[in-house]
Amino acid sequence: MNIMLFHSTYGLRPAVHAAADRLRAAGHQVWTPDLFDGRTFDTVEEGMAFKEELGKDELLKRAILAAAPYSERGLVYAGFSFGAATAQTLALGDDKARGLLLLHGTSDIAESATADELPVQLHVAEPDPFETDDWLSAWYLQMGRAGADVEVYRYAGAGHLYTDPDLDDYDAEAAESTWRTAIGFLETL
Repeated sequence: MNIMLFHSTYGLRPAVHAAADRLRAAGHQVWTPDLFDGRTFDTVEEGMAFKEELGKDELLKRAILAAAPYSERGLVYAGFSFGAATAQTLALGDDKARGLLLLHGTSDIAESATADELPVQLHVAEPDPFETDDWLSAWYLQMGRAGADVEVYRYAGAGHLYTDPDLDDYDAEAAESTWRTAIGFLETL
């Protein structure tokens, strides 16, 4: 499978490279575009400030340009938190998308969005300060209306970016469960 994996607001950190290596070891081709031009951040606040400085339109343009050379191959879009939101936006706009793997994040869904049975898997902490229960319920219903085939996995007690071993949010057990389930998901596509 061809996977476009987008980083979080922390930037393209070692955890993203490790995730890409794990997916490659499972037989997938993975690209990890750097939407922040080499900048990484130690806090969510610093990353969010930089993201705001660049602007939503510029970041979307960078993501589209990164994916465009490979989209004809039928990509699985994937990402971490902000990167998951980016992946979701691109997947819903790409009629050749093969799947959507969301780690720690989702995004708004346009009422006109169509997903035509797009396989979607979401992994998120429970509770998650950025992905509240009400938000996730509404998101799930909207994705269903768009035609996506959605699976949601919640991890009680895990922090927001629980798959990143360099952050305080890290939860080894939840991370391993996430990767086992995600790799199984990718094998079905």
